[in-house]
Amino acid sequence: AAGGTIMIRTLANLLSPAGKNGRLSILIFHRVVARRDEVFDGNPDAIAFAQRMRWLRTWFHVLPLDEAVQRLRERCLPARAAAVSFDDGYADNYHVALPILQQLGVPATFFVATGYLDGGRMWNDTVIESVRRCGQATLDLSGIGLGTHDLGSPAAMRRTITVVLDGLKYRPPGERSQAAEHVAQVAGCRLPTDLMMTSEQVRAMRRAGMLIGAHTATHPILARLGPDEARREVVASRDFLQDLLQERVGLFAYPNGRPSMDYRAEDAECIRSLGFDAAVTTAWGVADAGSDLMQLPRFTPWDGTRLRFGLRLLRNLLDDSRRASMQLAG
Repeated sequence: AAGGTIMIRTLANLLSPAGKNGRLSILIFHRVVARRDEVFDGNPDAIAFAQRMRWLRTWFHVLPLDEAVQRLRERCLPARAAAVSFDDGYADNYHVALPILQQLGVPATFFVATGYLDGGRMWNDTVIESVRRCGQATLDLSGIGLGTHDLGSPAAMRRTITVVLDGLKYRPPGERSQAAEHVAQVAGCRLPTDLMMTSEQVRAMRRAGMLIGAHTATHPILARLGPDEARREVVASRDFLQDLLQERVGLFAYPNGRPSMDYRAEDAECIRSLGFDAAVTTAWGVADAGSDLMQLPRFTPWDGTRLRFGLRLLRNLLDDSRRASMQLAG
């Protein structure tokens, strides 16, 4: 383990040096569940998350995102700079992730879709929980054009969740919400109302030293909205959080976050015009002095072993270096 740590740190020093050529790796998470979920298993459980944070802080210099952005702007990042972020505002961020982050001394930024605080539920979670709790052998979704699905095993449930989420994601927000509610009605089960944080938990996160960022009010695909509506979503989220926390909120995360597909260049300009310090996407890569602060890349290393996790971090740095070289050559 010691040899692997030295190797990863040495290579990371070369690929992510200090100073004017500094580079910032921003990790993105959504949920950290208390124990492994065999149906929706894309999220780390508490043990796996703690393990990854220990590895990260061993190899990288983990900074609060606002400080990292400032140092990126001033070209004075430390070597192996990294930041940790979460999207959406799930309650397990408070109950499960926060104690781990505090214990390990790892700062993080939590981007909150404010319209779902205090008992709300995102449309995708309506789908996920409906499938998980259905209790029937099949789920007939032909009424919304998505066919009939087998629910006979965790693997079958996972496939159903993927098909339904993909089928609804880019529908207009109102239609998408109605379709998700149709899934819940067909499933015929009671759904949870405590998946997202409460306002007080968001305040407690900030008191604990974590950063809070805006993530729109209702998590729409901004590219599917008109400019005025997109701006209202961003402003509503920011203003709610500023009122809640009684401080300026300077960081933003685009819902879904893929350039062109989920947000447009004009959305990035809107964020800039609103005076945000930085905004983060889900485009993979690392940020450097040439990055647009309103479109900073993020990524998630998902590997379960120490060496593979470290190599994934290095590969993200290396792949981004290659992309930059190709762009310069072109």
